[in-house]
Amino acid sequence: MNSTRRITSTAAIAASVLLAGGLAGCSGGGEGGGDGGGLKDSYTVVTDTAFVPFEFQEEEGGDYVGFDIDIVYGIAERVGFEINHENTNFDGIIPGLQTGTFDIAIAGMTITDERKEAVDFTSPYYKSGLRIGVAEDDDSITSIDDLEGKNIATRLGSTSADYIENNIEGATANTYEQLDQAYLAVEGGGADAVLYDAPNVEYYILTAGEGKLKTVGELIEAQDYGIAVAQGNEELVTAMNEALAEMIDDGTYSEIFEKWFGEEPEWLEELAASQES
Repeated sequence: MNSTRRITSTAAIAASVLLAGGLAGCSGGGEGGGDGGGLKDSYTVVTDTAFVPFEFQEEEGGDYVGFDIDIVYGIAERVGFEINHENTNFDGIIPGLQTGTFDIAIAGMTITDERKEAVDFTSPYYKSGLRIGVAEDDDSITSIDDLEGKNIATRLGSTSADYIENNIEGATANTYEQLDQAYLAVEGGGADAVLYDAPNVEYYILTAGEGKLKTVGELIEAQDYGIAVAQGNEELVTAMNEALAEMIDDGTYSEIFEKWFGEEPEWLEELAASQES
């Protein structure tokens, strides 16, 4: 870790988010915090600490930890900037980037064409997909086809919510600001299943949800996670891409991945090939 790492406490910036709500669907025109004048000494990096094991807050000490945290600090160390760390709900991240409240966001965010209209992305740093979770004793749902007409819990503002609305006939997306609420809804019978990013569903079932939930079916919708950057910071995106490629090449990425997921990713070569020069 960079010895210059510093973490600031999060404050709710209601006015900024409220203003940003009207901008979330707009295409970017460089109005969201881009400085266009080269790299800065520090940037405000936002995460959503409800996305375990990518980012979460330690019970003792309150430090932000996780796969995403290690990745972004590794990038910052190589590029040469300090991080002012902020935390917000996932649906407030893109609006915050648009209004200049945040400069960078790393939060297991899937790169989509719609999001690329509002923010810029680095090259992919993680390959994922969607996974179904159901109650341990539920044998009625075994695949995506069995979710038709069901109540499906997921995260507010997520690609999985969009997938439910657009691809599963008759299904209702029950969305929650906090991801643990989605899992608890299934455990308590308020939803038939949860559909969300595979690594988070799998991690929850191995930890807090052990014996309560299980995964079913195949991985759905292959996805790439990217680090989002406020538009107008092309030099920063380029520098971060170079640092990420270096971390993959020198083995640092694999070390971080194994720390949080137990083994080297099977798609490492594919990820390396996706990096921009």
